[in-house]
Amino acid sequence: MADSQDNKTWFRSARFGMFVHWGLYSIPGRGEWVMNRENIPVGEYEKLAARFKPQRCDIRSWARLAREAGMKYMVFTTKHHDGFCLWDSRLTDYTSVKTAAGRDFVAEYVAACRAEGLKAGLYFSLMDWHHPDGDGHGITDPDVRWRFVEYVHGQVRELCTRYGEISILWYDVPWPYDAENWRSAELNSMVRELQPGILINNRSRTDEDFGTPEQHVKAEDPDRDWEACITLNENWGYHRGDQNWKSPRQVIMTLADCAKGGGNLLLNVGPDGDGVIPPESQRILREVGAWLGRNGEAIYATDRADVGWGSWGKFTVKGKTLYLLIGNWVGSEFVLGRLSCKPVAARFVATGKPIEFETLPHGVRLRGLPEAPPDFPVTAIAVEMDRVPKHSSGPSCLNPVHSWFDPEVGIV
Repeated sequence: MADSQDNKTWFRSARFGMFVHWGLYSIPGRGEWVMNRENIPVGEYEKLAARFKPQRCDIRSWARLAREAGMKYMVFTTKHHDGFCLWDSRLTDYTSVKTAAGRDFVAEYVAACRAEGLKAGLYFSLMDWHHPDGDGHGITDPDVRWRFVEYVHGQVRELCTRYGEISILWYDVPWPYDAENWRSAELNSMVRELQPGILINNRSRTDEDFGTPEQHVKAEDPDRDWEACITLNENWGYHRGDQNWKSPRQVIMTLADCAKGGGNLLLNVGPDGDGVIPPESQRILREVGAWLGRNGEAIYATDRADVGWGSWGKFTVKGKTLYLLIGNWVGSEFVLGRLSCKPVAARFVATGKPIEFETLPHGVRLRGLPEAPPDFPVTAIAVEMDRVPKHSSGPSCLNPVHSWFDPEVGIV
């Protein structure tokens, strides 16, 4: 079993993972918070378990899609806020094994990850709308609190002992308690004893291994590992009416933003009630995966970078190599200014074709570029430098293909 330092090394190079939100809420198809937002009584919501019999649920196909998308790991909702468990918990009958489905979906998921060469992460909601002691009364009643926290610790123990090596434990929503009342230090100590190589996120009200900015790209602490969790449309769980999909270009640019900041992108999909990932999600992810197949070196194992960005795209850095990810192609010539280093070579990442360049007093001009973008939806260019690229306070250079002055163009 890997130790935690090995896992941190892997996590820092992976850059891209798949988040999967799936459960009873996928049946009505109105998002993962439907029970709460529509004020559905526990007894009524429980009836969904009798309808949860996904006939087309092939979790291996989810993992295959993740691999084809260029993702290196997955995180799966073992239990969301509605309290329904997708494994055979001994602590409750409210599980996919003891109701209509009759299947341990966590076991199927972990096996699928291993078959496709992906690291397996488990999501676990600390908040629980179904448990009779999960309603917050434990704030004032220590007996209620003790029962509920013991239940939570017991379920986490189950997840950490039944499925072999788990790479990530992804807590969510620690309402209603603080770290002391959750006994988070005790809980995570148990997890690390059972899973020595595991990485734990920061949502049990302790920092642990990595931060989790949600729906935006910004490290909560630039000195710590982090992972931005972001939806592919506007909902985490399946929502049949939500067609506001991010484009492959948006996904690639978001991924580049994460890589530039030394973080990962955990991109979410929400399978429907029958366990099928929506076709549009599949199309987008496969297009991103095809792009990464050509340009992955500009994303994977990149370094946290002290560089700027322009209106044309993004930067990433790996060692002495500066990568330009150009979504708004300018054609013909391209100038980078405020360089803290000198170029020694330039090439298109997808093809390896060299690019002619000219060294300027405070930058570099790339010449002889095609008028039309040579790759879609983003063109990646690698510029090898004589030292690690960093932001310089020198004068800006105007990209000559622009007829106006944009001080952000080409800042490095």
